[in-house]
Amino acid sequence: MDFPKYINGLETIHNRNLLWVSLEKPTREKLEVISKKFPVHELNLEDCLSKNQLPKIDRYDDHIFVILQFPTSNKEQKSSGFSQLSFFIGKDYLISISQGDLIPLTVLFRKCKQGNSQVRDNLMGGSPGYLLHSILDNLVDNMLHILMKIIGKLDEIEDEVFDDKVANARDLSILRREITTLRRIVLPLKRIMLEITSRDVKRFSEGVEGEDLIDYFDDINDHISKVLEALDESKETIEIYKDTDNMLNSEKTNKILSFLTILFTLSIPITVAGTFYGMNIVIPGSINPGEKIIDYIPLTVVCSISALGAFVMIYYFKKLGWISSYSR
Repeated sequence: MDFPKYINGLETIHNRNLLWVSLEKPTREKLEVISKKFPVHELNLEDCLSKNQLPKIDRYDDHIFVILQFPTSNKEQKSSGFSQLSFFIGKDYLISISQGDLIPLTVLFRKCKQGNSQVRDNLMGGSPGYLLHSILDNLVDNMLHILMKIIGKLDEIEDEVFDDKVANARDLSILRREITTLRRIVLPLKRIMLEITSRDVKRFSEGVEGEDLIDYFDDINDHISKVLEALDESKETIEIYKDTDNMLNSEKTNKILSFLTILFTLSIPITVAGTFYGMNIVIPGSINPGEKIIDYIPLTVVCSISALGAFVMIYYFKKLGWISSYSR
């Protein structure tokens, strides 16, 4: 195959008998150029235009088509998202198609583009299987860095959870979303990588010993498994922190309600006393005091009923344990 530096505007890199075409932010016009130069299926090209395809692998006689998802970090936002990465892998070529937000992939392409033959040989090798390993290895390493940031945030939130002065419900929710998003990426990635390792590595690894490449891909699979294990642990930890935060907030709310209830209860006597002077009954010290003892019977009845109600409430609260628990 002739290896031009450009294919109608598409940058290419070649090393030995291998051609790498890296397309960022694909358009229909650029994909049509690829379809004319390479034996790729039209439906797969349509999948490359979509940003939300499920990870999959399609096998053909002369190439395979792979869709994977990898996390991306946006410096302007605290949360991280994901980006779709598509591969067309043939006997002597590899086409990578992304949205341009996978920084490790862009850096790797520039290194191969600007480096000498030794650099290209170390990163690309002489087979599409070797190049695929280099790309996936860089992306999985970047995934490990993102995971370390999540674990660092977990350590910070652990101290904030038990600090009453810090409101961290939003941070907990954002971090839980990041963990869930990353798990949704890693689970299908692990499945696809196991398929590639078991069925496709030797197929596209001519010129490189298959057992060596299998060992390389097994190393990537091991890293992915460690990421998944750490995410599962982080998921359990964030759920514990969330439950703890809810429990502490509930306890704090109960203390506030208890204080307000006691404050309201203490204001009842003066309210009752003031209410007496608004009643049409004889009260000592009022404008129309009673002349006989019998005139104070209505007042005695009202006070007795009020005292009986207060006694019943105190007895009921003690029976429930509210008063005793608060006094402790």
